[in-house]
Amino acid sequence: MFLNLNHYKLDVYKSARELRFECHKILPKIPDSERFNLIDQIRRASTSVVLNITEGCSRKSEIERKRYFEISRGSVIELDSCFDIIIECDYVKSEDLQKIGNLIKTTFILLSGMLKK
Repeated sequence: MFLNLNHYKLDVYKSARELRFECHKILPKIPDSERFNLIDQIRRASTSVVLNITEGCSRKSEIERKRYFEISRGSVIELDSCFDIIIECDYVKSEDLQKIGNLIKTTFILLSGMLKK
């Protein structure tokens, strides 16, 4: 934000930021009984996606960069599983998660592309 670095312009970064925002918007619909489980896990994983993209972009070595992008992609997969559990437990209907689902797919595809470079 203050440094005006190049990663802010990347589609993968923008997608990850939007994914995090949408994840946080859905959290109030999840029961308080999941506060220290699913809710905290979604918060951590969605933030991890963004921060690992950022940190990866700051690395000079391609191997290091890809390591952070791989961690970020792992967090996207973790979010996918969290929302699978949320639907299974009937906390939120799948149709209410379409935007998040699309962002998960988009972010995963973009990160996969970063790993192939």
